[in-house]
Amino acid sequence: MTESRGTAERIVGTHGIRGRVPEELDPGGAYRTGAAFALLTGAPVIAVAHDLRGCSPALADAFAQGVLDQGADVVDAGAGPADCLAYLSGRLDVPGALVTAGRGPGAPYGIRLCHAGAAPVTEGTGLEAIRERLAGPRPALTDHPGSVVRAPVLDDYVRQLRSLVDLGGIRPLKVVVDAAHGIAALTAPRALHHPAVELVPVRFAFDEDPAGQPDGDLGERVRRSGADLGLAFDEGADRCRVVDERGAAVSPAAVVALVAARELARRPGAAVVHDLIVSRAAIEAVEEAGGIPLRSPVGRAAIRSLMAEQGAAFGAAHSGRYYFRDFWCADSAMLAALHLVAEVGETGRGLSRLTAGLDRYPRSGGIGIRVADPMAALRRVAAYFADTGAELDRLDGVTGEFGDGSWFNVRAAHGAPLIRVHVEAEDPATMEALRDRVLAVLTS
Repeated sequence: MTESRGTAERIVGTHGIRGRVPEELDPGGAYRTGAAFALLTGAPVIAVAHDLRGCSPALADAFAQGVLDQGADVVDAGAGPADCLAYLSGRLDVPGALVTAGRGPGAPYGIRLCHAGAAPVTEGTGLEAIRERLAGPRPALTDHPGSVVRAPVLDDYVRQLRSLVDLGGIRPLKVVVDAAHGIAALTAPRALHHPAVELVPVRFAFDEDPAGQPDGDLGERVRRSGADLGLAFDEGADRCRVVDERGAAVSPAAVVALVAARELARRPGAAVVHDLIVSRAAIEAVEEAGGIPLRSPVGRAAIRSLMAEQGAAFGAAHSGRYYFRDFWCADSAMLAALHLVAEVGETGRGLSRLTAGLDRYPRSGGIGIRVADPMAALRRVAAYFADTGAELDRLDGVTGEFGDGSWFNVRAAHGAPLIRVHVEAEDPATMEALRDRVLAVLTS
């Protein structure tokens, strides 16, 4: 039996496996993916975890059975947040898999994979081999199937995080946590367990069909309860939105600045990797803290690879992902949240005061533009702005920087006729004018 090559091509992307259940990814497909992963790694032991959403446990069980039927043992970690995959693989030095679902009802499910030591499995490091195996014959069973060791991960995972962020000397704090009916309802009370921390839970009851986005009333809940800050996780605790004690949103750029300064205090003069569309305000904060900012293409694999290569202390993405050298260069929303709690608790200052001036440049936000030929559109942008005094580079798409500090980046989306646009400038009028010029060239 084989999967169709078309299905294999659709669900195995450049960074992981993702498909709608059951049309593209069902227990049979998860089983074959587990078998393919066992054959790819040749490892005697593979760790498997899952989030709490709908089909995730069943898909994880099927994946594990595929591993077992190829003769490898399985460490069944049960339910865990997105970053527990890095913890499992890094701590045990084994390959691992996490089954998770996207945001919102009807979102596709995914299987994240990593090699031993939490190194991501991407195109070029194994996904292409898994794609070929899924399109080929069903793998033969071994005569010596593996065995299962059940090892729930949550408590050990939290101990690892708390070993990296000391909450010992903090002042009393009230923290609102929105778990979005997901796994943070289990991890946040453990991670924030401390005599000085009063946790105010929001949407902690697990929901099989969650709304998918952090609660828009988080700021109001913080103000109403007199809390010091609010943390809104998505269902898989993959990302965290932050509000200060006034209920105002704290930008990813400000979070980067605060957390990078804390990591650089432990490793003075270290490198900090950032993707090329992180705000200039965050980059300036890294320099002010004595760090060496290094630009990276967008994406987990690129950031983590450059961090490992340069021994960077910290990494950051424009989308609000934060990467830590001491966490196998993987991203962890909960670890970033702990740093913010520690900073507010140790300094005695409100989060609004700590972040004042750390998000000083107007940004367009990500804008998606559909085009018939993305590569031709990028060439048009490069040709047009080459004559305007912009300094251009092609690290990822086309980036143009101007003498007044304004910049733009245009990138082709993977697998879709779409261009993603980001623009930043010193003031709103300059940003809007540059944004409109870029969009006009793209759509001409």
